[in-house]
Amino acid sequence: MQTKFIFMSGGVVSSLGKGLTSASVATLLEARGLKVSMLKLDPYLNVDPGTMNPFQHGEVYVTDDGAETDLDLGHYFRFTNAHLSKASNATSGQIYDTVIKKERRGDYLGKTVQVIPHVTDEIKQRIIQASLIEPNIDVVMVEIGGTVGDIESLPFFEAIRQFRYERAKDCLNIHLTYVPYLKAAGEVKTKPTQHSVQLLRSIGIIPDIVLCRCEESLSEEIKDKISLFCNVPKEAVFDEPDVPRSIYEVPIFLHKQGLDQKICTLLSLESPKIDLSKWEAMLNQLYHPKGKVTIGIVGKYLQHKDAYKCVFEALDHAAIANNIDIEIRPLDAEKFAEWENVEEALQGCDGYLVPGGFGERGWMGKILTAKLCREKKIPYFGLCLGMQVLCVEFARHVLGLKEAHSTEANPSTPHPIISLLSEQQGVTDIGGTMRLGAYNCILKPGSKAEKAYQKTLISERHRHRWEFNNVYKERMEEKGIVFSGYLEKGHLCEITEIKDHPWMVGVQFHPEFKSKPTDAHPLFKDFIAAALAYQKSK
Repeated sequence: MQTKFIFMSGGVVSSLGKGLTSASVATLLEARGLKVSMLKLDPYLNVDPGTMNPFQHGEVYVTDDGAETDLDLGHYFRFTNAHLSKASNATSGQIYDTVIKKERRGDYLGKTVQVIPHVTDEIKQRIIQASLIEPNIDVVMVEIGGTVGDIESLPFFEAIRQFRYERAKDCLNIHLTYVPYLKAAGEVKTKPTQHSVQLLRSIGIIPDIVLCRCEESLSEEIKDKISLFCNVPKEAVFDEPDVPRSIYEVPIFLHKQGLDQKICTLLSLESPKIDLSKWEAMLNQLYHPKGKVTIGIVGKYLQHKDAYKCVFEALDHAAIANNIDIEIRPLDAEKFAEWENVEEALQGCDGYLVPGGFGERGWMGKILTAKLCREKKIPYFGLCLGMQVLCVEFARHVLGLKEAHSTEANPSTPHPIISLLSEQQGVTDIGGTMRLGAYNCILKPGSKAEKAYQKTLISERHRHRWEFNNVYKERMEEKGIVFSGYLEKGHLCEITEIKDHPWMVGVQFHPEFKSKPTDAHPLFKDFIAAALAYQKSK
């Protein structure tokens, strides 16, 4: 079967959920037995989001091959089985960088290098690469970042116009737009959608399907109006209202409207009857919890929930797997100075998680959290920086090394428990210079980690520069630290545990990147189980 291409664009406003919607469509196509590849096209000039502030762009998602990518790839991973790699995310920065390097090498044979055809050709080539990421891809789902009408998006839309012109029977355009409800007037307004589709048509792209984000389901009258003014058949106008409980309800809602069948019809895709039984079973567990735990997240980017998107989702997955509900309580690590009583400030949670991060801000609040959890036997889960916090706190308050620290936060510390690897010293570029991507890790038999994974060799994704300093390994082991995971064919510490503690574990990697709603990550699943046990013990 000829590979088909679906292009997802957005209109009216940003943050409509194109990534979530693209992932949901891919979920439905996979449930029909089709093999899907995912591609996110980002218009910004950064080469990747690796150097961006989390407040601006949210978290950075990392693939097995070490690509720092847009957070929407996290949605793709959680919703689908698509293989994700460097070929799954392309930015304007990457495109222009490639074109300029070709020009410098003389690849264009003296021609004037222009947006059309050179930039647009490079974009089209990235779309083709996404179709070759694995053998026998049936559908490539391409999401265009930003909003139609943005200046920086124009080369991408032009490339897609050309791509569709060249492969008219194999392409489909879905336009995700916004239909607002004006409370004062008591009316739903279609004008923003009309303008958005007109803008898309003006650059040569005619949507085959209009998908309307809205607060409540749209009436048939409103759909008729959108169909008429946007020149799209009524049966190709779908709504996507806010879901009542979970984002994982979106694929089911879209399926009930027949979106996946419409896509298959328009693209002449032959597929077996859809099977959503696994997805529906997961939702059934979500709807019928048999308990509830409260987890405190001690971080410094909590004002922007997308900064820890995968962490929040992985906790939800673990709660579903344990058949319970979860309340996540954000705790700002930078406000520790305002905590007159740490135990009082942190009380009420059944477990605490310290996520990854960079820089010296918030260190003290995180160390106080680790100290409380260690002393009071409260479940603690440290991710990346959270593991480093566990080690520094232990060195300070158990080994008695009062000035122990990470050289990231205090370069002159006399006890660098966490320090740079020799190969990282002298690195001046920030982007793409960390330990990135998947590495194998060997687990210690009988450890909490080995019991959670049920195996001794694992693979997890990394995104960090500082590591545990093995100079302090023996001293810490003597006092009760268990180094339960090591880099395969290396000496780097990957997992630490407190021996005489029900569940206090830190990992140097990012397990949240590999958790799915239908397959919770084993460490998150174990952490939530420990939190539930702690709650019952109280």
